Amino acid sequence: MDSQRNILLIALLFVSFLLFQQWNMDNSPQPQGQGVEQQVNNSGDVPSHSGDGQPIPEQSSSNDLITINTDVLALTVDTLGGDVIEAKLLAYADELDSDQPFVLLQNELGHSYIAQSGLIGANGIDTTAGRAQLTVEAKEFNLADGQDELRVPMTFVKNGITYTKTFVLTRNNYAVDVEYTINNQSDAAASVQMYAQLKQNLMDDGGSLTMPTYRGGAYSTDDTNYKKYSFDDMQDKNLNMTTANGWAAMLQHYFVSAWIPRSEEASNLFTRTSNGQGYIGVRLPTTTIAAGSEQTVKSTLWVGPKLQKEMEATAANLNLTVDYGWLWFIASPLHKLLSFIQGIVGNWGIAIMTLTFIVRGAMYPLTKAQYTSMAKMRMLQPKLAAMRERLGDDRQRMSQEMMELYKKEKVNPLGGCLPIVLQMPIFIALYWSLMESVELRHSPFFGWIHDLSAQDPYYILPILMGASMFMIQKMSPSTVTDPMQQKIMTFMPVMFTFFFLFFPSGLVLYWLVSNVVTLIQQTLIYRSLEKKGLHSKS
Repeated sequence: MDSQRNILLIALLFVSFLLFQQWNMDNSPQPQGQGVEQQVNNSGDVPSHSGDGQPIPEQSSSNDLITINTDVLALTVDTLGGDVIEAKLLAYADELDSDQPFVLLQNELGHSYIAQSGLIGANGIDTTAGRAQLTVEAKEFNLADGQDELRVPMTFVKNGITYTKTFVLTRNNYAVDVEYTINNQSDAAASVQMYAQLKQNLMDDGGSLTMPTYRGGAYSTDDTNYKKYSFDDMQDKNLNMTTANGWAAMLQHYFVSAWIPRSEEASNLFTRTSNGQGYIGVRLPTTTIAAGSEQTVKSTLWVGPKLQKEMEATAANLNLTVDYGWLWFIASPLHKLLSFIQGIVGNWGIAIMTLTFIVRGAMYPLTKAQYTSMAKMRMLQPKLAAMRERLGDDRQRMSQEMMELYKKEKVNPLGGCLPIVLQMPIFIALYWSLMESVELRHSPFFGWIHDLSAQDPYYILPILMGASMFMIQKMSPSTVTDPMQQKIMTFMPVMFTFFFLFFPSGLVLYWLVSNVVTLIQQTLIYRSLEKKGLHSKS
C-alpha cells in the first residue's frame, strides 16, 4: 500500500467518522415546542412527579433577588425557594476579548437554565401550591480578600420549625454546597425530603460537522459511571434510578452543572419534562427530625467549566463529563501529557507542537518500516507485472507465487498500513481531546491565532497543511498507474485542505506539524534507502 492510498484511507475514515456523528444528531427526533421562542413557565401550580413520592413544584420566581460573589463565581439567587437563577463564571469570557463573563445559568424569557433545590415531604416548605419565601440579612454577599469560605444563610419559620438554607462557597472553587438545617422545636417529629434539580429549555444536541458537541443531560450511578440522557430521552421516558453514589447533570460544550447528593443512604435520580422544559435531578432519602432536635441535609452544586482534576475531587466520575468518546483510553493520557507539557512551556500551541514531535518520534520505527516496505514493493512491481502476464487469470497460482516472492524478498505487503492504522485512532483521540479541553478555549498561540479552539480566521494553517500534504505526496513512491486514481490522489490535498478550513486551529496545527515531521522523516529514510539501492522515485 503506497502513501497516496494511505492518505485516501485517512480522509475517508475521518470524513466518514464526522459525517456519522453529524448524521446521528441530524436524524434524532426533535422535541416539540422547543427553541429560543419557548417562554419560561413560572406559574408554580402544575403538579409534576419525579420517580415515586410527592410532586416536586415547578419553578417559581420573584423580584426579590440576592447576589453571591466569589473570586470565580457570581450567583444570583431568588429568595422565593432559594434557586440559583444565574451563574456567571468570572474567569471565562463570554466571547474572545470580551470583558463580559460567561453566563452558564440564566433565567431569561427566551432561555431558562436554572438550579433549583428545596424541601418536600410531610413538613416540606416547597409544594405545588407555592415555594417558601426565605428571609436573608442582605442583598449582596462577597468573599472578602483573605477569606476562604463564604456562608449565606436564608431562613424560613413554620409551625415551630426553623428551616435554614445555607449556600457554602469557597475560594477558587466551582462546587457550591447547599445545606438545609431543620431545627424542630415543635411538639412532634418532622419529616422532610431534599430535592435538587436542573431545569433547561428542551433543545437540540447542538454541534456541527467539525464540532459535534453535546448539549443535554447525563448521570452517574453505582452501576454506570457515566451515561448521557438527552432531551429526547427525557421526553421518551422519565429516568428513575436509585443509587448510593451518583449525580445528575446538564452538559454543554466546555461547561457543566451537576447536583451531587451528600447522603449515606441511597438517593433517587430522575428526569421529567413539562411545558417545553427538561428537568434532571436528585431526591435525597426522607429525613425524620425528632421534636426538640436538629438535623442537616446537603447536596453539592457544581456549576462551572469541565476541569477534570477539580471535578474528580468533587464527585466520583464527574470528570467523565469531559467526554472523549470510545477512544477515551487514548485521549485521556494524551490530554494529561498535553497539560503536563503546557505547564512547562506555558503555551498550548507550543504544547501541541511538542506533543506532535513526541507522538511521531514514538512512531518513527513504524514509519521507517512503512517507507522501507513501500520502496521494496515498488522495486518488485516489474516482477509482479511479468507474473501477471505469465499467469493470466489463474488467481490461485498468482497468489501462491506472490507470497513466495514476498517471502524470498523479505517484503511484508501490509508493512505500509500499520502506521496509518495506529495514527488514525491517535488523530481522532487528539481531535476529541482538543475539542473537549476547556483549557484551550480562547487560548492564543502566536500572531493571528488568538483562539486554538476556533478555526484559523485567515485559513493560513489549513493552506500550509495542504501544501505540506502535497509535498509528502510528491516525495512518496507510487505504484498507481490508473489515470483516474492518479487524479484522485492529486486532488486529495485540496479536499483535505477544504475540510481543515473549519477545524479548530489547534488540531490543524497538530496535523501541519505532523506533516512537517513526516517530510523530515521521509527525507532521512529515503536517503538511507538510496544508499542501499532500494529507493526509486516515481
